[in-house]
Amino acid sequence: MSARRRRGPGSPEEAPFPTRDGADYPRRRVPHAAEPEPPSGWRGSKRASKLGKQRRKEARSAVRKQRLELGVRSARSGALGVLQVIGMTVGGLIAAALVLVLLATGINAGARWMAKRDAERAQSPEVLAAKARENLLIIGANGNGGAEFLAVRLDAEDGQILGVAVPSGAFMEVPGQGYERVGESFSAGPTVSMAAISNYLSVPFKHYVVVDVAVYQDALTNQSLRDVMGNVIETDLPEDERTRIAEFISTVSGERTALVPLPVKPIDLGGQTFFEPQRDQIADLLLKWWDVRVGAEDGAVRVIIYNGVGSPGIAGVAAQQLIGSGMRVVDTKNADRFDYESTLIVVQDGDLAQGEQVASVLGVGEVIDQPSEQDVADVIVIIGADYLPPEGGES
Repeated sequence: MSARRRRGPGSPEEAPFPTRDGADYPRRRVPHAAEPEPPSGWRGSKRASKLGKQRRKEARSAVRKQRLELGVRSARSGALGVLQVIGMTVGGLIAAALVLVLLATGINAGARWMAKRDAERAQSPEVLAAKARENLLIIGANGNGGAEFLAVRLDAEDGQILGVAVPSGAFMEVPGQGYERVGESFSAGPTVSMAAISNYLSVPFKHYVVVDVAVYQDALTNQSLRDVMGNVIETDLPEDERTRIAEFISTVSGERTALVPLPVKPIDLGGQTFFEPQRDQIADLLLKWWDVRVGAEDGAVRVIIYNGVGSPGIAGVAAQQLIGSGMRVVDTKNADRFDYESTLIVVQDGDLAQGEQVASVLGVGEVIDQPSEQDVADVIVIIGADYLPPEGGES
């Protein structure tokens, strides 16, 4: 029996491996998949190089695209965030501004309401009568129909006399005569002059005394009214009031008397010299002495009066009535025609109460609401045939 040659355990043909029953059997060699051989030759190398470059380029492009998309999304998100913050900030500022506007509007409306209420109280007949009792217009007549004026406050409470001297050439609105030298108003009567001075200063004057112009000038020079009441030519003062005023004047020393000239600016019109009163320059005096605020007209209703019936001087008579009740007449002139049967009271600022107040003073008038953007007058009055001047007034 021939001996068989035994392969060692390391031989690939007979390498044993354990089985379920523990027997060793030769393990069959399983061949591995062959690795693809790289392309050989010049063309193969070139194709491989191009393919690699293309793949690397595509990879870089994909990375850049991904980064770009991330950047865009990040920028978009950041921009939206910034816009939201800006929107919230702007919205907050707008809301705060609206609140401030509403508060300011409310405060201003309240202040205007209170100012209007105080002005209405100051223009009440009772208050005006009390103020007028302290006031006296001293007229220095020159004998030629002209005059100069001294608007005086007799302050019994503080024991002092305060006054503003208005020169004859002062150019101002004279009721019924238009703008002219105030001295010429005396030719129409002392009540017309008194209305003109009251209207200009917004100070109520109810009584006057007329003295010679020399007595008037001495009073200004000596800063004393002691010689005035003893040299009266004409007055509308009741006897008891005349005595009361004379006694008070005698007790006031020169140190407690202040008579100042009204500042004026000369104006040459057609070769004639007029004096334009500088009312704003005595604003402090008017406020301190008479509680009149320049520019606010002390809350007085501003009125323009038109003569609608053609009767000479009738607009001036109506103006004197309104001025005496605390209103301010801005102008008097003729209407577009003279056949108005009814007096018309046209309210320009929407406050019908002002129109009713005018009608109450005149005793007649149809109130019409006709708002206007003009800021010259609050009420326009067109005198009609139904208007009856008060006793003593011109017809």
